[in-house]
Amino acid sequence: MPRPRKRPTGAAGPEKKGQSEKRTKFENSGEASAKVENSSPQNTSVFKNCGKKLSNYWLMKSEPESRLDKGIDVKFSIEDLKAQPMQTACWDGVRNYQARNFLRAMKLEEEAFFYHSNCKEPGIVGLMKIVKEAYPDHTQFEKNSPHYDPSSKEDNPKWSMVDVQFIRMMKRFISLAELKTYHQSHKATGGPLKNMALFTRQRLSVQPLTQEEFDFILSLEEKEPS
Repeated sequence: MPRPRKRPTGAAGPEKKGQSEKRTKFENSGEASAKVENSSPQNTSVFKNCGKKLSNYWLMKSEPESRLDKGIDVKFSIEDLKAQPMQTACWDGVRNYQARNFLRAMKLEEEAFFYHSNCKEPGIVGLMKIVKEAYPDHTQFEKNSPHYDPSSKEDNPKWSMVDVQFIRMMKRFISLAELKTYHQSHKATGGPLKNMALFTRQRLSVQPLTQEEFDFILSLEEKEPS
């Protein structure tokens, strides 16, 4: 399938409005080039509780605004995903071991929120699903790519990607600020977003969600912004 030049946020710095939060689909660009964060492949298992799967739901960040890295525009918005053939694209460029391991844990038909990051108004804009499980990320071998990794070998690739397909837009935009308000409130009350990775593991561009978190965020569509 065509591989659009979109970039995720592989791993990103703590997000703030108007401040670079990552590299799209990619690692953070407030952090220069596809830099591997402080996770090692040995300590980033996506499983816990005697091997039970951590999550069936995900949040995946990508930059909706143009930004050049090594002469390549790393922009990839939900509108770009919708414009792809079959509204499907590969989620390449992740260069953080824990985010990579989350990609490798994804299964067909699992759903993910598409999160616009590193932009004026970060937040959740839509839903997509996994339509191809993890396979080697071609950009790690492309010397002109911002995601090139000379230490990765084709017979033992370090980095993986999945294919995602657009499902729908959110009924309304769910902003980072709104989610943060609920997170702070839920920390005190024990609500669904008390441990949400968006705030406890901010640097990750690929994050697991519990079913409780996923359902609560979906319920916000029917409410006025807080």
